Parts: sequence; C-alpha cells; structure tokens
Amino acid sequence: MSAAYFRRTGERTYRATEHTGGAWDQATQHVAPALGLLVHAVEQDRDARRSDGLRIGRASFDILGTMPLAEVEVTVRVLRPGRTIELVEATLAHEGRAAVVLRAWLLDPRPTADVAGTGLTPLPPPAAMEPWDPTTVWAGGFIASVEVRRAAVAPGRGAFWVRTPLDLVDDGTVSPVARAAGLWDISNGMVARAEPGAVVFPNVDLTAHLVREPVLEDGWVGFDTTQTYGPDGLGLTSSVLHDAAGPLGTSAQVLTVRPVAPS
Repeated sequence: MSAAYFRRTGERTYRATEHTGGAWDQATQHVAPALGLLVHAVEQDRDARRSDGLRIGRASFDILGTMPLAEVEVTVRVLRPGRTIELVEATLAHEGRAAVVLRAWLLDPRPTADVAGTGLTPLPPPAAMEPWDPTTVWAGGFIASVEVRRAAVAPGRGAFWVRTPLDLVDDGTVSPVARAAGLWDISNGMVARAEPGAVVFPNVDLTAHLVREPVLEDGWVGFDTTQTYGPDGLGLTSSVLHDAAGPLGTSAQVLTVRPVAPS
C-alpha cells in the first residue's frame, strides 16, 4: 500500500495509487487528488522560472473526462506572462487524452494586513464537531483515505472538516495550497441533497478563489457548504473554505443532476 496518492514515474509523469479510487466508480480516479497534483505542478513550474513567489488567487479546473488508476502526465504552460500577474495552464492527461485542465491566476504578494478583513463567519474547530465516517455513504480509495468531522447537517447544507494522513506525491513536500486543493472536490459529497443511489450528481468543474495561503494546522481543511439542484438537470455545490486561521476563500462546482430510474 502506498503512502501517497501519486508516485512519480518520470519528469512529468505520475502513477495514481489505490488511494485515488473514485466514489462514483472505483475503477477510475476520484478527481480530488488530481486537482492538488495540478496545483503542485503549477507551483513547481513557477518556482523554476522565478523567485518572487506569486500567489495563486484563482484555480479553475475543467474536468474533461474520467481517468483510470494508472499513469498520468502533467504539462504546464504560461498563457499570460507578467511581472506581477500571470495566467498559467496545467493539463493532466492519460495516454494522450486530456482529463483535467487547470487555469490559475498568479498574483504578486504585497503587504495588506492594515486593510485585511472579512464578513465571513469562522467555523467551529474540528474538535467541536463529531467524527463522521464517509464510507457509510461513499465507496472508493480516496473516501476511505480521509478523516471527516461534521456538524449536524440538513440535505444540501452543512459544515465539516477534512484531512488526510497521506502525502499528495511521494517525491517530496508540497505546499499548503496544493495539499488543500487535493481535498476541495470532496465537498460535493459531504452534504448531499439526495441519496447517491437515487440521484447521481457529478461535478464537471471546480473553481476556487483564495485571499491568502492556507494555514493547515494538523492538516484540517474546513468547508461551509450548500448544495442546490435546479429544476432541469443543473446543480451547484458552493463552499466557503476555511483553515485554522478562519475563512480563506470560496469554491464552486457545477453539477449534472441525473435521477436514477427505478429498476
């Protein structure tokens, strides 16, 4: 058993381990670790090109298809170079077929502590929430690899904390941003409006906006999440993202909502 979600196999290639197994289909990857891997690749490329530590302010992922638990390749290119602002694209592919594309805005850090603030309410800490076993609802290696603490929830509404003991990759440390990004996609299944056996609701994207880098005390990432289904097959899972220091940004996922026909 690997202690990481991905094992490096080459300069740009990684092999997905059993811990990436999907919740909807255990033969394919849960996309959450892949999002973290793409953020990691963007930061590695940034640090190889420059030393000023541009911050990721937005990470927008388009999920183009599923991926087996197999080797994947990551490529990075700069779409809009700049001294203080860059737009960078990273693509994760399997056997030449793109599966996830990330476009990230990188912004120049500068001191703004004197004007910093938010009207968003911090979550109660993980210790104030009850442990919850997500494998009672979801299958797959990724769901089995995480620890969840969750407040009382109603269908489509709730708050929770998630962490994992596993490394994102096996070839060194990753940043708090990449580590957090590897957990963001779990929000779609933690406060579901309907039982997965009655309705399927996979997301086709995820966009996160950040106002600072995460502070992952004991590895916890927090979510204050709402899930909405529309009347004609569209849905939305939206979250305020939290860490030990309070709210740090938001995420949103558009869903394709598909009721399961009775057998």
